[in-house]
Amino acid sequence: MRTVRATAAAVTAVIGAGAAAVAAGRLASDAALKAPPGRPLPTEPRLTVHGTAAGRISLTRDLAALRPGRYGLSGDGSHAVVGPVLAGASHSADTVVRRLESVTHGTLASGDKVWLTPNVYVGNPGALGLEHADVDIPGELGALPAWFVPGKRDTWVIAVHGLGTTRELALNVMGFLHRSQFPVLALAYRGDLGAPRPPDGLNHLGETEWRDLDAAIRHAVRHGARQVVLHGWSTGATMALRAAARSGMRERISGLVLDSPVLSWETTLRALASARRTPGALLPLAVRAAQGRTGLSADRVAGTLPADELRVPVLVLHGPDDAVAPWQLSRRLADARPDMVAFHTVRGAPHGAMWNADPKAYEEALRRFLTPLM
Repeated sequence: MRTVRATAAAVTAVIGAGAAAVAAGRLASDAALKAPPGRPLPTEPRLTVHGTAAGRISLTRDLAALRPGRYGLSGDGSHAVVGPVLAGASHSADTVVRRLESVTHGTLASGDKVWLTPNVYVGNPGALGLEHADVDIPGELGALPAWFVPGKRDTWVIAVHGLGTTRELALNVMGFLHRSQFPVLALAYRGDLGAPRPPDGLNHLGETEWRDLDAAIRHAVRHGARQVVLHGWSTGATMALRAAARSGMRERISGLVLDSPVLSWETTLRALASARRTPGALLPLAVRAAQGRTGLSADRVAGTLPADELRVPVLVLHGPDDAVAPWQLSRRLADARPDMVAFHTVRGAPHGAMWNADPKAYEEALRRFLTPLM
């Protein structure tokens, strides 16, 4: 009898441990599948404000605070714009001083917790002084809100954000695109504020969301676009690749701009789960949990490189400091199709922030790529 009881207790313990591990894997997968738009990814550190003065702000010394370029600085109830590190300022061993360009809303006080974000602008294209229309695009799950900024050309740029950001990210390049006379459509898709909620409440990392981008392409063609260029960041870049391969309107796509593309959902999920301090032993369970919850298929090869599917010119903008989507996979894609892919390396930039690190170089790469597509 004792042996039977001991065996039963051991089996119960194993089942209990297994159930706990499955639950932990499911929780770890939330880092990617439930990443809220406009909130920092787990890879983005919180910084402390140590003080502000005219045109400058002192932040916790961290690799993030030392990044080159121009960023939004968000906190709970506040947003500001910060420029580069001020070389001539007095930096302590614990702080970094950056240029403070503006405080968009709220206030910044010593002790506030903030984080850098690629979203430099908040609001709508009116923040750039651009006329625009709010449009609703008929989508698979319901109406998808979008901003439309008119232009003289009949090639439209459709902009789609990715993990941790909102359609406000498109404002970073909208001024440049408007000066180049491209009509721009900036899309909010399933799961975004004002857009339909996905049936399971989860982010599918572009695998289902691309159908909302397909709806935007159809809208653009109905309203006068002869061709479209898809400009995607992060999982928005994944959506662009899926649309170029699967859309019934793919013959209207004349080019792809991929910023920090997620080419391996498994690698990105592992990176985000690790940033939440998930033990390494649980990472395979997080991947399996994501597959079970979303139906995502396993990566065919590391990166699920769609090199053989590329039929239009591609510009990839990516850098080795991306902790979410490996730069090496983008490099591999460019090496596989040098006839189709132009590759612009950006150093010192986190995920989805290639423009922020060096806006002038980014826009020059865009100009060179888009000129033949005009």
